[in-house]
Amino acid sequence: MRWFPRVWEPLFMILFVSLQPNCEKRNNKIMKKIALFAVGALMGLSAFAQSSDPVLMHINGNPITRSEFEYSFNKNNADGVLDKKDVKDYVQLFVDFKLKVEAAKDAGIDTISAIRKELHGYKEQMVIPTLVDSDFIEREARKTYEQTAQHFGGQDMLTASHILVLLRQDADEAAQKAAKARIDSIYAVLKAGADFAEVAKSCSDDKGSAARGGSLGQFGKGMMIPDFEKAAYALQKGEMSEPIKSTVGYHIIKMEDRHPFESYEFHHDNILRFLEQRGVKEASANALIDSVAKKEGVSRDVIVGRYYDDLISKDSDSRNLAQEYYDGTLMYEISKNQIWDVAAKDENGLAAYFKANKKKYAWDSPRFRGLILHGKDEAVIASAKKLVKGVNEENWPTTIVKGLNNDSVKVIRVEHGIYKQGDSKAVDNLVFKTGAEIKPMKDYPVTDVLGKKLKKPQTYKDVKGQVTTDYQAQCEKEWVESLRKKYPVDIDESVLATVNKH
Repeated sequence: MRWFPRVWEPLFMILFVSLQPNCEKRNNKIMKKIALFAVGALMGLSAFAQSSDPVLMHINGNPITRSEFEYSFNKNNADGVLDKKDVKDYVQLFVDFKLKVEAAKDAGIDTISAIRKELHGYKEQMVIPTLVDSDFIEREARKTYEQTAQHFGGQDMLTASHILVLLRQDADEAAQKAAKARIDSIYAVLKAGADFAEVAKSCSDDKGSAARGGSLGQFGKGMMIPDFEKAAYALQKGEMSEPIKSTVGYHIIKMEDRHPFESYEFHHDNILRFLEQRGVKEASANALIDSVAKKEGVSRDVIVGRYYDDLISKDSDSRNLAQEYYDGTLMYEISKNQIWDVAAKDENGLAAYFKANKKKYAWDSPRFRGLILHGKDEAVIASAKKLVKGVNEENWPTTIVKGLNNDSVKVIRVEHGIYKQGDSKAVDNLVFKTGAEIKPMKDYPVTDVLGKKLKKPQTYKDVKGQVTTDYQAQCEKEWVESLRKKYPVDIDESVLATVNKH
């Protein structure tokens, strides 16, 4: 029954109506892109370099300090990292990362409106946790308490248990008499000294509370159906009601405790936990930003930018994370646009790469390439095979489904793929002849296959995932080699020798 609260829910959770944070839900993208790269780490802002932080390298004329490199190196070689690198090997990965960022900036990736919006969103994500307004939160907590207390209208808080015998409002006379007789029988057992909790567990139709011995937990005014509430408030602590009727059936109520609504101080910590779960900290920060923006007559973005600049100027960890996200976002976008997506769609390039590396993609056992057909009967399977004669294999599934199924009647289901032994019971039985048991699909009792058994891949499409990944890697390697020729890289070996040794 859901007409009473769960026993573990604080009252202000049930009645809370005051806090509705007026703030946009930010998409949590922090580190999403950088995690794709082994070298996704800080390339810090050289403006903050101090005399004790020497320049380790210049990339396209931009200075990179030792601390920037150390942050990246230490982060990506921390405990738990499987593929750890020494400084000599890692510096090459670091340089490749920065070269891609340089290429992204030259390509104007950082000026694209969607990227600018994303980067600004990240600024807000960094700033918001630092601007929590404790006074705002305390006001919201007090408001929540006062509205809850007002709702109860000064009436006591009750803690009670009940036993319910369900009775539909449209029940006939016989059902009504049976329900009344049952509740009277239960009441008689209780009056004779039976344990209320045990009787509730075995007899109550409210199975939720029955599992707790009939306990409804604590509740107050307006939280129960009227008939039940009226009867409950008439009881004193320790009293048990006679059977009373409500809109859902008959109840016997036992009053466990009653007392006035507790003070604000009593509920304070629980209210704060409740508000935090609903974003009060974020709401307080946004309220502060909006207030300052309104007072100064500038946009919200200006205020966020100001707090952001102040944060990264004072806190190195925040500065590291900020630069990491900026560089990672640019690197992801240019890699995706210029390498990954292009290579994945380059059918001629994929085919040529496969042809030049066939031995790399040899199978250790035969495969079946084609369809698994699940038909209503043998005639449907025969029709499917007839439909695809002369049709390119890639178009078989569409040809069969469109030719035999319609919106109201579906006589066949089709699975298309490349299968090795063990991937499919149907293929194991019909192609590899293992004797595997085929379990007929509901409404499609006939199963058959259509395709070829292959000893080795015939085209790159037979191993498309592997070929695509490898081809993308080759294209990326060639791209990085071109970037090394385009952008000058100057590394100070004497500073490199001091990494993590100063």
